[in-house]
Amino acid sequence: MNAKETRHIITALVANKSGVLTRISGLFARRGYNIESLSVCSTDDPAVSRMTIVALGTDDELTQIEHQLNKLVDCRKVKTVDSANCVKRELLLIKVHVPAEKRNEVASTANLMKVKVIDVSEDSVICEMTGESNKVDKFIDLMKPYGILELARSGITALERGSDCIDSATDYNEEINK
Repeated sequence: MNAKETRHIITALVANKSGVLTRISGLFARRGYNIESLSVCSTDDPAVSRMTIVALGTDDELTQIEHQLNKLVDCRKVKTVDSANCVKRELLLIKVHVPAEKRNEVASTANLMKVKVIDVSEDSVICEMTGESNKVDKFIDLMKPYGILELARSGITALERGSDCIDSATDYNEEINK
């Protein structure tokens, strides 16, 4: 009997230095796990970065990934985020071919979905959207008939609701000062 694969959101606090991303992505590759999306940024502490990794796998595979990440020297803290108890967003920039006579249609659709038109040229527009992945997918589908010239998506970024957190500066600095 095969275990069910699901999407898992993993957050990790890692050292903000060269090569860390390569080591973490290499860990996934060596074990045959695919990273569906990856978002990385520095935190309030410039020595620490926060990674949000979305991976598809079974619960057992997720446990194995967590154990392997925790073994990496540059990985300070790893936590799986409960998808039902977090706020997750994705950024989309999309350039759509829009002749002047169709601009009102695109602007109206963008407005209905709370999407910003951030650039207008002679025959195209660039829109910016922040939202949950399913809403981003829906907007992309609505723009396909006009002709998508380019698009870029950030991947999911997530934070747990409430006071439970994977605090970067507080925990890490306490660890260093011991």
